[in-house]
Amino acid sequence: MRPAIRAAVPAVALVLAVAACSTQPPAERPARGPAASPGGAATPGKPWTGDGAAATLRAVLTTPTDIDLSWRGGDSGASGHVLEFATEEAGPYTVLQYLPPGVTTYRHPDLMPRTTFFYRLRTFDGPASAPVDVSLPPGELTTEDQESNHDWLPPRRDPGRSATGRPVRDGGAAAPSGLKAVVKHANGILFTWTDRASDEEGFLLEARTRGSSAYAPVAVLDPDINSCGLITLPTEKRAAYRVRAFAYGARSNVPRLTTGEQAADQREGEAPSGP
Repeated sequence: MRPAIRAAVPAVALVLAVAACSTQPPAERPARGPAASPGGAATPGKPWTGDGAAATLRAVLTTPTDIDLSWRGGDSGASGHVLEFATEEAGPYTVLQYLPPGVTTYRHPDLMPRTTFFYRLRTFDGPASAPVDVSLPPGELTTEDQESNHDWLPPRRDPGRSATGRPVRDGGAAAPSGLKAVVKHANGILFTWTDRASDEEGFLLEARTRGSSAYAPVAVLDPDINSCGLITLPTEKRAAYRVRAFAYGARSNVPRLTTGEQAADQREGEAPSGP
């Protein structure tokens, strides 16, 4: 969401540790899947009812410790899906990734053997801000850069950038406005915006990298946040960014699978368990 994505929402584990908009280092950010249409509720002014149909989720054990997930149907107008897993049907559930529309498969690899996993898929939707284009200078992340990150990187709420809120389902009237991007160093960007939603369940920072026609989530933020720093990946040095206020919609069925024994080639190199 660096939610499962780089995720900064405490309640979810998609998706940045070097970025305040994430809980995982950049090298660990999972693949976001194939390019997807940038449509859905990203279009300002499009109302959203939140009453779309739920997707049908299917899980297949493709190796003893790899599970492939796929889904079909559901609300075709949603901004995307969030995929979650748990080891108990009642939860708690952990976010694997926030996925853009058009992505309908995901592999959950290298799982614990002889363990039961439960999966569910939820739509998310909400209006997005106008995008901003950012071009960072060349250069690697330095020690000096890392020391300065503490001053601007953490997500914040500035009351001066919070307007009278509108429900996310009102569409464009609730979209974040005034998005600004300030280059802090060769790999760091500070984003600020005005929060105009009253009932968002969070914000997504989305990027469209050079050569791509699609936006994909790169960070997940708590409700009411309107300032967030980002440490970029090499592919994000030149990109368009936008912020989406979102709420959750329909939830899928909950398939369950139990993994098998760990394959012999996976056990090679492990220390003996006996004396």
